[in-house]
Amino acid sequence: MFMVQIDPDKCEGCGECTASCPAEILEMDGDKATVAGDPNDCLGCETCVSVCPNGAVSITES
Repeated sequence: MFMVQIDPDKCEGCGECTASCPAEILEMDGDKATVAGDPNDCLGCETCVSVCPNGAVSITES
């Protein structure tokens, strides 16, 4: 299982991660991205990690 985490201190709200997530588990909450869908649906593709210009998104495997 993969776990997506977004560091709110680094997130500048560009929305790149939410637009690129094929599992559609990320969404904007005001001016920050957040994990809003079922985190168990994460595919571990790391697309969100690669598009984030601020390094705010990370994925760990448990």
